Amino acid sequence: MVEPGGELTKDEACSLLEAVGRKRDIESFEALFRYYAPRVKAYMARLTRDPNIAEELMQEVMITVWNKAGQFEATRGNAGTWIFTIARNLRIDAYRKNRRPDFDVNDPAFVADDAKSAENELAERQDATRLKDAMKDLPQEQIQLLTLSFFDDCSHSAIATKLNLPLGTVKSRIRLAFARLRAALEDGK
Repeated sequence: MVEPGGELTKDEACSLLEAVGRKRDIESFEALFRYYAPRVKAYMARLTRDPNIAEELMQEVMITVWNKAGQFEATRGNAGTWIFTIARNLRIDAYRKNRRPDFDVNDPAFVADDAKSAENELAERQDATRLKDAMKDLPQEQIQLLTLSFFDDCSHSAIATKLNLPLGTVKSRIRLAFARLRAALEDGK
């Protein structure tokens, strides 16, 4: 049995840890706890600079040692290295968890857009229908220019190149198409 402040050899630590893993021996765990808990807590205090967090992490480490003692293999390393590896990994997990931003339910990216009212949706559909009807009355060349410019997102110079027309002609035909659409939509109100 290890006394507080006493030393524990590597072989003793390994046999205590194996006893905890095989038989869930509480006395062996108490001996490990008395020896390693203050050391793990000091290690965590050095890393976190917060005694409360160091205490919590030390408790987590020792609970993990109790729960995973059956996974310890003395042939692969000593008990102290195994315990401090658990401590390091838990510290990294805690650090990552604390660095994550809190989820803000009011963040515009997570707030659903307000649903359109039936009245607004009906008005938009009616406007779209009126626009389609007004476009049917335009000459085919103007419909083609509007389609390329606004639906296919082509620049005026790209349209001029594509249709082999002067740039000024493309611009004036688009302006003329807008004027005709505006007049048709205003008459239809």
